Amino acid sequence: MRFAVKAVIFMLLGATLAFAKPTIYILATGGTIAGSGSGALDTSYTSGTVTVDKLIAAVPDINKIATIKGEQISNIGSQEMNNEVWFKLANRVNELLTSGKADGVVITHGTDTMEETAYFLNLVVKSDKPIVMVGAMRNSGSLSADGPLNIFNAVNVAMNKEAVGKGVMVVMNDEIHAAREVTKTNTTAVDTFKSPNSGKIGTVFYGNVKFYMNPTRKHTVNSAFDITKIKELPRVDIIYSHSNDNPDFVNLAVKNGAKGIINAGMGNGNPFPSALEALGEAVKAGVVVVRDSRVGSGETTLNGEVDDGKYGFLASDNLNAQKARVLLMLALTQTTDKAKIQELFLTH
Repeated sequence: MRFAVKAVIFMLLGATLAFAKPTIYILATGGTIAGSGSGALDTSYTSGTVTVDKLIAAVPDINKIATIKGEQISNIGSQEMNNEVWFKLANRVNELLTSGKADGVVITHGTDTMEETAYFLNLVVKSDKPIVMVGAMRNSGSLSADGPLNIFNAVNVAMNKEAVGKGVMVVMNDEIHAAREVTKTNTTAVDTFKSPNSGKIGTVFYGNVKFYMNPTRKHTVNSAFDITKIKELPRVDIIYSHSNDNPDFVNLAVKNGAKGIINAGMGNGNPFPSALEALGEAVKAGVVVVRDSRVGSGETTLNGEVDDGKYGFLASDNLNAQKARVLLMLALTQTTDKAKIQELFLTH
């Protein structure tokens, strides 16, 4: 009889553990998802006016599937995103995941710079637990606001066992994208986020998560970077190339103390001749110059039309300019050796 009672107890404990809800933290930073306007059809609105508790209250079903905890990291439009918020966010995510307080983290964020924050976290957080970025293209008071369903889907991805080890992900419009690959491609459309070089890694339809691919570049636990060892980021500027260009912005960046320059060149990363010479002079002055492209997809190759060896340039592989800037800033916290930095661009 005693053994039978023990067996029942163990079965009940096992069932309880099997159905124990995961703990998911929602860290809010602001953005359109936390924005509000004067009416459902008003296209003007103010970002970052809705607090994290209201965002959670708008999606009551997430409390049925997870233990939800919310924190307000910032409340800004993501066009205002800055290094201070990045460090605060990265340190908090790292603390929550490495301490065991959270099984996954969802970060609500504006869409303008979501891809940059996602890639930054992808490189500096040391955990293989799911980290999911989510936003909205329509503010919380808009007709057919997309924020609530996006949050519901993001929580489902963050608690999905198959999401472990995939690094930081962006969940928008029923799609799952890897942080390194995703970019915003349309100013207003709800399907704005795409991964032009590789495609999405999965889908999530009303909480039904399916993964199809894995990110292959180094990230999170395998990344060369660790947020606990980084105290500040050096200045890196992006300079956009165009026909009939001039060297003025290159020279100004060097004068104002830029440690690195990402040149968003034409085609396969080609600068205008006078800008090319100015970039070469920048290298001689100790600035690390990485050639990138303004095209939006594809690889910027070493030694194409530009003799990179002659000028001392690096190439960004297939990172877009804004993500190349993130990686170069982090690389410069460790080294100015160009061969080592180039290797980081080929592996991260």
